[in-house]
Amino acid sequence: MKTRLVVPSLISLLAFGVYLRTIAPAVGFIDSGELAAVASTLGVAHPTGYALFTLLGSIFAHVPLAGSVIVRLNTMAALLCAGGVFVFYHVVRRFLLMSIARGEGAPRVAPAAAAASLLLAFSETWWTQAVAVEVYALHVLFLCLILFAFLRANSPLQGEPRSRAWWYAFAFFVGLSFTNHMTTVLLAPGLLFLYFRQQGGSADSWKRIARMGVPFAAGLSLVLELPLRASQSPLLNWGNPTNLERFLWHFTGKQYRSWIFSSTDVAARQLAYFYHSFPPEFAYVGACAAVPGLILLWSWNRGLAAGTVILFVSCVLYAVNYDIHDIDSYFLLAYVTTALWAAAGLFALWRWIAGAAGRRRAVATAAVLLLSGVPLVVNYPIVDRSRDHLVEDYTKNMFASLEPHAVIVSFQWDYWVSASYYYQLVEGIRPDVTVIDKELLRRSWYVRELARREPWLMAGAQQEVEAFLREVSRFEHDLPYDGGLIESKYAAMIGAFLSTAFASRPVYVTGEMQFEYTRDYRRVPAGLAFRLVRDEGFHPTPFPAFSFRPFPNNGRWEQMVPRLYAEALAFRGEYYLAAGKDSAEARKSLVKALEFDPSSPIVKRLSGMLPGAR
Repeated sequence: MKTRLVVPSLISLLAFGVYLRTIAPAVGFIDSGELAAVASTLGVAHPTGYALFTLLGSIFAHVPLAGSVIVRLNTMAALLCAGGVFVFYHVVRRFLLMSIARGEGAPRVAPAAAAASLLLAFSETWWTQAVAVEVYALHVLFLCLILFAFLRANSPLQGEPRSRAWWYAFAFFVGLSFTNHMTTVLLAPGLLFLYFRQQGGSADSWKRIARMGVPFAAGLSLVLELPLRASQSPLLNWGNPTNLERFLWHFTGKQYRSWIFSSTDVAARQLAYFYHSFPPEFAYVGACAAVPGLILLWSWNRGLAAGTVILFVSCVLYAVNYDIHDIDSYFLLAYVTTALWAAAGLFALWRWIAGAAGRRRAVATAAVLLLSGVPLVVNYPIVDRSRDHLVEDYTKNMFASLEPHAVIVSFQWDYWVSASYYYQLVEGIRPDVTVIDKELLRRSWYVRELARREPWLMAGAQQEVEAFLREVSRFEHDLPYDGGLIESKYAAMIGAFLSTAFASRPVYVTGEMQFEYTRDYRRVPAGLAFRLVRDEGFHPTPFPAFSFRPFPNNGRWEQMVPRLYAEALAFRGEYYLAAGKDSAEARKSLVKALEFDPSSPIVKRLSGMLPGAR
């Protein structure tokens, strides 16, 4: 019993310590800012709402610890992932004992369980969830809790009493997990296979499932926090799920369905991505241990092995059919399953080194633990976010580009729009700026929320808004609709918003905003944005003094940030040249742009217009 507590405690403490060394000091890419703002203000997050995450995040956000709110929430992610490692150790221990113990007593599985737990703790995707606030840190904890409760209830080890309490705990964990992430459903095929294989299809088996409905519903009932909080008009109220229809749309993620199972091309591309990212996920050690481990499992306990294969395949088949860029976290169940297979391989290696008579156990234990430490060394520089201020700096530089009481339309969600929620609502930075997400304007709930927050803006566009809402309602209710008509009403609504704002406030857009929406205006480069003007005159802009802290990571989003800076500077240089003004300003812009990203086509274009500027 002492080993069962001390060993996983030491492993999870080690993981937590490493996670703390590598957590981000600020908001990260994609949804980090929005989720931090939702947790801090007890709002409603993007679908599927993440009720449990929001409530836990609210507690952490208001705990009087040192550091900013975002650091507290990033620390929460580290703690949840470390907790998942603790539970996973017990999952592995039970899994190995169920697989191996036939006819040979209780084998010594602690070294293999420890090694597999370390492998998973420092695998790239799991570790990534521990360094910045996201819903997947809580998700991995629940994956492990559900697996442990299920294995304990379904197949008690020798000497363990059978108890309904474990089935009820399992059902309760499943219900709670659904309030955090709907991919909990990916556990169903594998666990149902194992359940009926062990329990059979008798009436008692079905009655047990029916009885589990009560604790499942108790856990799931936490999702009622979404309509309750939405009815109180929080600062962030995504989807406004106050009635049954909108609640179901929100909780089931209806707006994302068009991205799932959309085409075979998407599946092929995502599968290729998984194929190439799978071996380095565990620094190759996990894959090398998992392949023989699965083979051994098949010979030890074919039913249990088949159940894990079903878990793995279900996860991968779903994930590869989801057309999003940040797909890695959707493979987490597959990686957890891989770590279980690796545990079997590591156990076989440990037993081979230790010898049949139990000799050289210390050497064997050291060997498997050293192998499991390889991902820690290899993935550390990949995952480490301790110096990552890219989104924080970009967001603050964007705000610095805008005049007081500005209105800006953008759909750079991943780089600053999401983060703007946190910095405006939580840290109180530039609350005077009205940030409008251009793509979210396609959703009726967002238009109505904008009307609630900015009634002055809606007053001058009421006719266009009502016309758009009438047409988009048909699309949202799965009625016959005219896509071209919706698009024309959408463009007219954006035009009305711009016109209304332009009458009293400075108006800006970011570079990706299509010109068809701003055809009545000219764009003047202003820092990271473009100010809209209607006259033909020249509008000088100060040279932007960007605050930029480089971050040595070669990821997709990390590479894009320097390019955005470079292109903003290059556009400024082109603007000065096109106006026939001082070419020294254009040259100055180019020199700075080259420091950020000399490979940008826009920077190269300006360089061709100013030869010898390097």
